[in-house]
Amino acid sequence: MDFFESERASGIVLMLCTLVSITIANSDFGNSYLDFWHSKVGFEIGDFLTLKFSLEHWINDGLMTIFFLLIGLEIERELYVGELSDLRNASLPVIAAIGGMAVPALLHFVFNRGTETVGGAGIPMATDIAFALGVLALLGKRVPVELKIFLVALAIIDDLGAIAVIALFYQGDFSPFFFFLASGVFAGLLLLNRLGILWLPLYLVLGVIMWFFTLKSGIHATIAGVLLAFAIPFGDGKETSPSFRLQHFLHKPAAFIILPLFVLTNTGISLAGDWMQDLTTVNSLGIFAGLFVGKPLGIGLFSFLAVKMGVSRLPGDVTWKHIIGAGFLGGIGFTMSIFITLLAFGNPYMVQVSKVSILLSSFMAGTVGFLILGRQKTPAAFNSPDLPGEES
Repeated sequence: MDFFESERASGIVLMLCTLVSITIANSDFGNSYLDFWHSKVGFEIGDFLTLKFSLEHWINDGLMTIFFLLIGLEIERELYVGELSDLRNASLPVIAAIGGMAVPALLHFVFNRGTETVGGAGIPMATDIAFALGVLALLGKRVPVELKIFLVALAIIDDLGAIAVIALFYQGDFSPFFFFLASGVFAGLLLLNRLGILWLPLYLVLGVIMWFFTLKSGIHATIAGVLLAFAIPFGDGKETSPSFRLQHFLHKPAAFIILPLFVLTNTGISLAGDWMQDLTTVNSLGIFAGLFVGKPLGIGLFSFLAVKMGVSRLPGDVTWKHIIGAGFLGGIGFTMSIFITLLAFGNPYMVQVSKVSILLSSFMAGTVGFLILGRQKTPAAFNSPDLPGEES
């Protein structure tokens, strides 16, 4: 898949951006660095057309819409011609992803029920695709290619679940008028698709209009990216289709421009003297329990039940130790977890504490997953063709 063509390099870039952002935020330039991302950019034309937001807002609600557009295109391709197109192949990662979302959310809820942070239950639900696959890429042929496909499919379903959670639970002040306008544009896009119109620029222009109406409606604007993805004609999925061309064009800008900017903007965490004490709050404990315990537990348990009940089977050379290791890699929440944090909490202090918890939990989960998978045997059977774009 195109998006994962440079997963190793993308993961390294994101790690470097995280270190740079945290270092600058805790240096003498920290305040200037954070103020830069909060500086306003845009224009206003009356009350109706207001597009003046902070750089952080433009990145989180604007550029990340493009990232979600790419994710939507990837999901669409998987459903039509990829691993998710065959029910037998799709059942195990789908069921594992459901467990990997439900158990972490439940654990966070148990820790935070009855508190003001209960709305953060969605934070540990999602898996960061770039980081998780970056770790697998570092392991090379020590893991079977079937496990890479399993994790890719699981992460895609994870993202779909995160998108649904954002749409249902993380909304601002809802405006029926703008929601009606956004729905009307989406209906128009679907009609163009049905009429067989393949001119991509028309879809993109209408997509921008739908994004604006969605932003004004109170529903998070990134949802417009996913809706646009499913409106763009897929056709036979070949290189000449609008869907393929857009997906191929976007994967490197998303991996090496959009996600690094998102990380630089949102990991500028100022570590106060008592920051370690903040990790004992119920919200921090819920995030840690969700990502480090809930992810591997949910993915492993639901996979085991699916296989034992005969609904699914372990693919190829994949063992239960591989599934457990992949489960820990699923605990690398990072990008999506931070994104949901920004939607869940309006309190800047709570956002900061949550980000620290996410980073530490993701690092620990990724490290354990790497160690588990790195200790597995490397039989000759693993020397099968790699995922597209991975070096042999």
